Amino acid sequence: MFGPFEFILAGVLVGFCVGITGVGGGSLMTPILISLFRIEPHIAIGTDLLYAAISKFCGSLVHAKKLNIVWPIVIWLAIGSIPASFATHWVLDNYLSQSSSYKAVLTMVLGFMLTLTGLSIMFRGHIERFFNKFRKADVLDDMTEDLEHVNFKAKNKRLYIVIMGIILGVFVTLSSVGAGAFGIMALVLMFPNLPMIRIIGSDVVHAVLLTFVAGMGHMTSGNVDFHLLGWLLCGSIPAIVIGTLISSRLPEKLIRKILGITLFALGVNFIIHPVKSKPAAKPETAMLIQTHAANLHKSVNV
Repeated sequence: MFGPFEFILAGVLVGFCVGITGVGGGSLMTPILISLFRIEPHIAIGTDLLYAAISKFCGSLVHAKKLNIVWPIVIWLAIGSIPASFATHWVLDNYLSQSSSYKAVLTMVLGFMLTLTGLSIMFRGHIERFFNKFRKADVLDDMTEDLEHVNFKAKNKRLYIVIMGIILGVFVTLSSVGAGAFGIMALVLMFPNLPMIRIIGSDVVHAVLLTFVAGMGHMTSGNVDFHLLGWLLCGSIPAIVIGTLISSRLPEKLIRKILGITLFALGVNFIIHPVKSKPAAKPETAMLIQTHAANLHKSVNV
């Protein structure tokens, strides 16, 4: 049986990796909770969503202070993602939660997202070099506002941002994974001339909003373990700070490759071997059990 010490250690491990590599906590925490601690998938996902919202909130404050946030991007992403999160949770609560395939669906979606995340981490250098071909080398920070106006008004990309928000809202609510890596990739494609630090800042703030809303939805369904959440935060928040401070002294590329391979392997495992609910007893079997119990009760009374 696992206790607070093990959960704090898990928080330290995840927080340290996040501080060094910037990889989202959801990509690491959820599979650890399911695979290592044998926590039910819906509890792991719900708890991790609130964990991600709280841990990312600290980073969002830093980006806000440094003016790295493009608020129109955040708003239009949220216009798509927040309703999509509510709708996804409603479907989960009213339909899938009563199904015997509930846990299998959650773990298969989680596996799919972990597989993509692992690939994106392993090949991040190649992806960034590909995206950099579309970026203008002479873009300056003081031109950002004009460029932002062009992207929103002239090229009319609001619809694409909202659609991206809807996709993120669905998958993040189902798996707690994807708010960071896929959001950044999509924004780089849509805004190739926007400085990377502003894309990251905007994505972090949106991730805080989305994970908080999705986490609150899971909380209303009883899918959040607050004791577990507290112990994870106790370990991870100091570790994030320490990992960030010493990140320049550690082999980030090697750690990223190890993380990418691990997440890819976990994702494939979840897809091939999803967590399944125990089969419900058939009506005939249930009636026989009840009849047998009643007969035993009568014989005891006699």
